Amino acid sequence: MPDVRHYCWALSAIIPLFAVNNKKIINKKYMAMRITPIILSGGNGSRLWPQSRALYPKQFLALVNEKTMLQNTLERVSDSSLYSAPVVVANEEHRFIVAEQSRDAGVELNNIILEPVARNTAPAVAVAALDALETMGAEEDALLLVLAADHVIENLRAFENAVLLAKQSALESKLVTFGIIPDQPETGYGYIKAKGKSGVQLVEKFVEKPDKITAEGYVASGDYYWNSGMFLFSARQYLNELQALQPVMHKSCVNAYQSAVKDRDFIRLDKGSFDECPDNSIDYAVMEKTSSAVVVPMDAGWCDVGSWSALWMLGKKDENNNTIQGDVILNDVKNCYIHSEKSLIAVVGVQDLVITESDDALLIAHKDCVQDVKKVVERLKESNRPETQMHRKVYRPWGFYDSVDTGQRFQVKRITVNAGEKLSVQKHHHRAEHWVVVSGTAKVTLGNKELLVTENQSTYIPVGEVHALENPGKIPLQLIEVQTGSYLGEDDIVRFDDLYGRTQ
Repeated sequence: MPDVRHYCWALSAIIPLFAVNNKKIINKKYMAMRITPIILSGGNGSRLWPQSRALYPKQFLALVNEKTMLQNTLERVSDSSLYSAPVVVANEEHRFIVAEQSRDAGVELNNIILEPVARNTAPAVAVAALDALETMGAEEDALLLVLAADHVIENLRAFENAVLLAKQSALESKLVTFGIIPDQPETGYGYIKAKGKSGVQLVEKFVEKPDKITAEGYVASGDYYWNSGMFLFSARQYLNELQALQPVMHKSCVNAYQSAVKDRDFIRLDKGSFDECPDNSIDYAVMEKTSSAVVVPMDAGWCDVGSWSALWMLGKKDENNNTIQGDVILNDVKNCYIHSEKSLIAVVGVQDLVITESDDALLIAHKDCVQDVKKVVERLKESNRPETQMHRKVYRPWGFYDSVDTGQRFQVKRITVNAGEKLSVQKHHHRAEHWVVVSGTAKVTLGNKELLVTENQSTYIPVGEVHALENPGKIPLQLIEVQTGSYLGEDDIVRFDDLYGRTQ
């Protein structure tokens, strides 16, 4: 009979080999795991007013090239060998803009998660992590790359190299943040102090935006990075850390997601539960408190486009170091950023200014003071000025309208309805409308009647009449709408039926 000790010896030799081989299999499996990009698109970009407004903020604007900031971000994570379909977390008000811009960019989104109220980045990432785990399945995990929708990355290869380096640490249960190697003492960014000089480094501390002298010391030391606000970690690891460090936030996010309503590609979080969620960033809620934070250096031409001076730095310069866009004439002008949308802007004998014009506002600021544009927006909000909320041109899921003129008891709009789209069946208590078709064909519902209105024809909608407007054709429908009445606000709409699920 063989000695039992021989079996024990054999097993003691085999089990470690099995464990090592099994670990290799697991590592190989997870290293091949694609990363889910989580794109946070909930900001208002108030420091880029007047171009950026609450209902059409900077992430939806084409500020650095012909594509919008969101579209550039989607394109950045389009490599299907590295990334799975992205998830966008957005404001409820922006849902159709996100959908349209992603569709125009040729990107199929996994889901668009809609926040009923703004609660900062930590809750936004939490609900995205819950969604990623539901997509992956109960026994699986997901790697999340958290990105802002409004950043610029000029060197895509350097960006992807940093992501791949961070991926290994994320698989080892680390919460990775990306630190931008600073090239100047920037006072507009927070900083990360690292324990180390290269590769993946432990985070010693996060620090707030410094004054200029402190920033100069940070850069000279070589121990600090700009805080990019980009992260890579596993969904389960992030949620575990959040539950341990911020249990109230974790519970609110779980409740909001579990009670969410799915509508088309949208996930509408439960408002009551999300209302109860604390408002906090990833940095404050998790990264500053966890023992698992590491930082990966990145030198990829990064910019958060947080101010007009940032756009000046990014832009192409003329011989006098000016960045200009649109119809601009200069004489003896240096180091300026000048942006015209519609009007001619002539500038003489100035330097170090930002001059930017939108369809209804003009901003002039010294480049050193552009961070204070936010204070102007706050004053406008206090006065209930509409210029903080929307442009003259307002985008809707069916197209857009441009408010051409307004006065006491009247308003004139130019309306464009995309092919095949339809406005809601509605009525107004305080205004009548007169529609004149400029091009295309309008299918108009008036009470129980339907009629086709073609170019150079018009129709009238009395106060209180139930009506709808549809474009049955294959080209955009353009018409002029003249509103008259005692109240012309956008909230004077009673909707009876809407293709897009709107109730107000």
